[in-house]
Amino acid sequence: MSNRLKSEDSPYLQQHKNNPVDWYPWGEEAFLKAKKENKTIFISIGYSSCHWCHVMEEKVFENKECADILNENFVCIKVDREERPDIDKHYQEVYTMLNRRAGGWPTSIFCTPENKPFFAGTYIPSESRESSIEGMGFIELTKLIAEKVSQKDEQLLKSADEIESFLNHKEHPKEATVLKEDFVKNFMLQVKNNYDTLYGGFSVSPKFPHASTLGTLLVIDKLYDDKSAKAMLTNTLLNMKKGGMYDLIDGGFCRYSVDEKWIVPHFEKMLYDNALLCELYTNAYLAYSEESFLNIAKEIADFWQDRMSEDNLFYSASDADSKGEEGTFFIYSYEEVHKLLSDNGYKNVDAILEMLSITKNGNFEGKNIVRFKDDEMPKDFENINSLLRGLRAQREYPFIDKKIQTSWSGMMIKSLFNLGKVDDAYKQRAIKNLDALLSVIYIDGKLYHTTLIHKKPKVEAFLEDYAFLAQALIEAFNATQDELYLIRAQHFANLALEKFYDKGAWKFSIGEFETKAEISDNTYISPVSIMVDVLLSLNSLLEDDKYRHFAFKTLEYSSYELGKRPIVYPYMLRQMLRYLKGDRVIKSSQKKLQANTLKLALLEYPFIQKKVSGDENYMVCGDKSCFAGTNDINEINAIIKKSF
Repeated sequence: MSNRLKSEDSPYLQQHKNNPVDWYPWGEEAFLKAKKENKTIFISIGYSSCHWCHVMEEKVFENKECADILNENFVCIKVDREERPDIDKHYQEVYTMLNRRAGGWPTSIFCTPENKPFFAGTYIPSESRESSIEGMGFIELTKLIAEKVSQKDEQLLKSADEIESFLNHKEHPKEATVLKEDFVKNFMLQVKNNYDTLYGGFSVSPKFPHASTLGTLLVIDKLYDDKSAKAMLTNTLLNMKKGGMYDLIDGGFCRYSVDEKWIVPHFEKMLYDNALLCELYTNAYLAYSEESFLNIAKEIADFWQDRMSEDNLFYSASDADSKGEEGTFFIYSYEEVHKLLSDNGYKNVDAILEMLSITKNGNFEGKNIVRFKDDEMPKDFENINSLLRGLRAQREYPFIDKKIQTSWSGMMIKSLFNLGKVDDAYKQRAIKNLDALLSVIYIDGKLYHTTLIHKKPKVEAFLEDYAFLAQALIEAFNATQDELYLIRAQHFANLALEKFYDKGAWKFSIGEFETKAEISDNTYISPVSIMVDVLLSLNSLLEDDKYRHFAFKTLEYSSYELGKRPIVYPYMLRQMLRYLKGDRVIKSSQKKLQANTLKLALLEYPFIQKKVSGDENYMVCGDKSCFAGTNDINEINAIIKKSF
């Protein structure tokens, strides 16, 4: 059968269009049917590169018995969490409330015919088994739910009403705390308590890159010359780039590592991870002159440009699976690599394989993920890499989600402008990427969240889209001094304030789902913290105090939590330090600013803006006044230090 998803744009919904389940896309039609026919609503949320979403599709949604139960007793709705993060955010809150722990994907939500949720799960196997988190299999569970709803079970309906009232209850933060640099001490204590001294990172397994935490350690080292912050940052970056979670063959980071050594990844590659890590490795290179960090940043940027873009627009993600199995595109057998190198004239094959961690037993299900042993690279790795890439080229490439997403694209564009401080070619790329993005997601004065190439966007922008796009535009202004970028950044910031700001708090979405924006950095940086970043930049560049006021009110609103658990809010901590310390704006002629891009990027102070002026010398300015001028760029660090 062909269900109702066939006409949807979302790549994830398209993956499910031939399921025997009679899926509906999110919309009024589904909810009216459920109410009219008194049927339970089943909402399934996932995304196209999600491994366990594929497993649930294969085991449950392609299972005829499961499909028959669903079609007879339920109205089934499929949601792409990347297309509709507002819906996902709402139901993740439901999951957390019902299960007292964070959720994940796939998300499985059951609601009354009036769309009141009463049960939430993640992956649910077709048959019950002990390892199932939810306790019973999908067949058993759906039969039970269908029976209780048809009988109008009083306890179930009562629970649904209670959940609804909890969801509608709005909590306000505790009393504000004075913003102070002492928050850093608490942050460092909490980071050290979570730090893996051997392999870096801040957990055992699974291990995520935590780019925001690492970036804040870099800022702390720059401000306070903190050796422990530097050690935690550099050790983590060195371990992550050895290979495994980082793809040594094609470039780019996978989403996370399932082990503590960063060897075995969850193989999907997401645009947001790679954008944040590209920026982080560039900044670490600028701070510590470690050439390999710059190489990683360039490889990330090149991978996304070469493999994951079209018409100067960035795709969202690539899948973990090929031919229905996880990681098959990425891994190698010992025999095939040994033969490949031998056939190409290499004499010391065994030594090379040892350097690449390729063994007969393998490090992933009997096969091998390429990783440098003790950070030792074979002398001819560039050529060896080309041969290994050739082996991959014979395989089926993982599915690519070709959605163009405003927020994630904004992250990568900002990273490219940042990399452009070292190599101008990346700045030129970033200009093309930014102009292309604006042309497809900003139409008739309206900003959109996502689109497909050559398709008209439908979903309007959320807070994260305004935030990350405005941040990219400010980076574009700093790189080019083209005032049109600054005007547009101001425009989007003003719209965000108008739409989403409310007395220090921010909404993530308005309209159908009015959801609160989180201040914690989870999968990626909180859009609230990015808005504080944008507002502080606009204050410095436009010399307009209202933006500093809104930044302060946001920081003040979250100050109690920020002081208590700064490790959860690393980017907001960074912006609090910026608020307290102040930006330094370097003013000079266009010619001087452009000619010394790299030297200005090497300045020790972490909060620098640039602005063209009529000065022939360099003027170092603060919020209200300029401190000193110099014709020698090497004196700027000393002037900044004296300004405190």
